[in-house]
Amino acid sequence: MTATVLVMAKVPVPGRAKTRLAAATGDEVAADLAAAALLDTIAAVDAAPGFTGHLALEGDLAGGARGAQLAAAVSGWTVTPQRGATFAERLVAAHEDAGHGTVLQIGMDTPQLTPDLLHGAVADLAAFDACLGPADDGGWWLLARRDPAVSVPLAGVAMSTPTTYDDTRSALRAAGHRVGVTAALRDVDTVADAAEVARLAPHTQFAASFREWEGRE
Repeated sequence: MTATVLVMAKVPVPGRAKTRLAAATGDEVAADLAAAALLDTIAAVDAAPGFTGHLALEGDLAGGARGAQLAAAVSGWTVTPQRGATFAERLVAAHEDAGHGTVLQIGMDTPQLTPDLLHGAVADLAAFDACLGPADDGGWWLLARRDPAVSVPLAGVAMSTPTTYDDTRSALRAAGHRVGVTAALRDVDTVADAAEVARLAPHTQFAASFREWEGRE
């Protein structure tokens, strides 16, 4: 089995990264947590046999938290700039850039990602045109597909809403695609989210960074 993990990521710049989390932790800590989460995501992909990494990036890693570490981590990955006016448009463009074949598109908000979750998503995709991984906040953390054209309906879906998962599923089905479901995960948007994810994945860089912040409080 071979598959690509397409990671949609924004350079973790203080003041722009994880702004809801930053309201409690401060800009610098929020950016560091975002960088740690992305590093954990990259590590999980690299540890999954048969997977290659493709980073669709907004910004320049050199300008963000842990920039040098992140640049080193993706040295063997395909890295392309995000294209489009809205996030939904950038998702569609990133799928175009990733091309045909089995692609699992994720974000940088799930540091608890594991190789087993990636392999499970590929298995769940087998009988479908697309497979979605629900997020606890009403969104989704993963979209698996084989044909990049499957992503086209995303351009008309409002992202980051409590109904994004349902709206995405409906849009894909309306376009004639068979849609399956894979494992649900919790995104990191708030301190409560961060605490729970750190508890679930205690050996991650994200958890270490969060515990360090907790220790200073």
